[in-house]
Order: sequence, then structure tokens, then C-alpha cells
Amino acid sequence: MVGLRSLFSFWRDDRGIALSEGLITIPIVLLMFAAFIEFGYAMSQWNQTVKALQYGARLAAVSDPLVDLDDFTDAFPTDADDPLNNGDATPNDSTISLSCGGSGSPCDAAALSRIVQGSDGACGAAGDPRPGICDLNWRIQPENLVVTYQRSGLGYWGRPDGPVLTMRLEVRDITFDLPILGALLGLDDVTIPAHPVTITTEDLKTCSTC
Repeated sequence: MVGLRSLFSFWRDDRGIALSEGLITIPIVLLMFAAFIEFGYAMSQWNQTVKALQYGARLAAVSDPLVDLDDFTDAFPTDADDPLNNGDATPNDSTISLSCGGSGSPCDAAALSRIVQGSDGACGAAGDPRPGICDLNWRIQPENLVVTYQRSGLGYWGRPDGPVLTMRLEVRDITFDLPILGALLGLDDVTIPAHPVTITTEDLKTCSTC
């Protein structure tokens, strides 16, 4: 009988319930806070990637072609096959394109390094007068970029600086940095979208003082 009373008393004893509830809910609340914080951090990485690509595209639009120059000349000749056509508009045929980077042909290393690392050849160094892409987002390296040049229909045959092209710059194989959720939920391999940035080139020639 004494044992039965003790058992009933134990069942009716509600001391420690608040502590038990806290032990259950606190990890869930902390995980939610971590999710909110890392979502904001991921959006910051996303925005930083887009801004770096936009900046890099503007820089590449006024720089030497990042593809092999011989291939570039073959794909986008300055003069028409028939010299009598010089002065006419170049064809508007976006299927005429040339790419480098990614799994395709490698880009010109020196030209791409200038676009990515800036004039000082280093990422994130203070005081670079002509910064590069990785000065805005250190995670973007030359091997993460794909560059594509396409016919735009702008310009004319015989133009001294060649045809006016459109250039597309996109990023590959960069994942979000999620230190908490990545470790807990295995979300450390989520790839940032390519975010292609297309821009009309100007004179594809690197300025010696730029």
C-alpha cells in the first residue's frame, strides 16, 4: 500500500516540468534562429556574387578578349569575306559564339587574372586602384567563371576595332557557406546559381592605364 501511494505521489508531482519543456523547446528555438541568420547570410552571399559578376562583366567589356585570340579572330573576323561588303552591318546571328572556362576551352590566364584579381594580382588587398571580381567576392576565382562572346548585329564589316559583340559572364561551382545548417543538416553543398550577366562590349582592348 505504501508503495502504491508513493507511485501515485510521483505521478502527481509536477516539479521539473518547466525544465523538461525548456530542454525540448530551446534546441528547436535555437535552430530556428540559426536558420534565420544563415538565410540572411546566404542572401548576402547571393547578392555579393551577382554584384561581383556585374562588375566583372563591365570590366571585361572593355578588356582584351578572354578567349584564345586566334579562335576569336576566326569566329569574329573584322573584314567580310567579300571586301565589297565592308561597311555593311555585321550579321545578327547569336549562334556565332565562342566560350571559355568551365568544362570548355580554357580562358587566357593573364587576361582572366586581371579581371578576377585586379591590377595587384591579389584578392581582398586594400588599396588596389583597379580591383577585380574577387575583391568584391573572394570566393570567385578564375576557374569558377565561364565567358561567352556572341554576335549582336551591331557594328559593321571593316570596323577597326572589330564587330560589336555581346558578352555573357557566369559563375560555376560555388556553394553557399552555411557553417551551422551545413554541419547539422548537410546543406553545405548547395550551389549558387550561375547568374549569367550579359553586356554589350565596347572596344575589346585593354587600356594600358586602366
